[in-house]
Amino acid sequence: MEARVSREDLARVAVIGTSCAGKTWTASRLGEILGSKHLELDAMYWGPEWAECPAEEFRRKVSAELDCDRWVVDGNYRVVRDLVWDRATAVVWLNYAFPLVFGRAVRRTARRVATGERIFSGNRETFRAGFLSRDAIPWWVVRTFRRRKREYAALLADRTGPGFAVIELRHPRDADEFLRSLTSVS
Repeated sequence: MEARVSREDLARVAVIGTSCAGKTWTASRLGEILGSKHLELDAMYWGPEWAECPAEEFRRKVSAELDCDRWVVDGNYRVVRDLVWDRATAVVWLNYAFPLVFGRAVRRTARRVATGERIFSGNRETFRAGFLSRDAIPWWVVRTFRRRKREYAALLADRTGPGFAVIELRHPRDADEFLRSLTSVS
């Protein structure tokens, strides 16, 4: 984790991590603390009936939302990474262990299926889509976890330097401590 980070370092933040690491919760809380706009890429990408937003339209939507001085973005969409990271002043990487993330994926999916919780454009997860599909989130975590960790490590190693802070958090208690540290700073 970055030793000292000022609020100015956090003017425009990308929160990244594997699926189910807690990006949305962390970004939402960070946005509240900093008084910054929170942008959830999943909500911008998924349309009704799980329709995917076409790449150029998604890029236009994201670009328009980034046209302000302070924001916190959560998500890992490669198609808009250049738009987000080229303007970001910091990246918060939720670099958590596989058992933690996989457990979250299973519990979150089960909760959403059981409660019929609406997400992203009114969509709901079903048992079939949530657990039996090849693209079900728990299986997605299994298939992408190691690759994403390697990818983020390499991308962030290339980006460190003045004007771009990297805050790597390895456990939810690190994220809690990081957020708590910002509430005590004026």
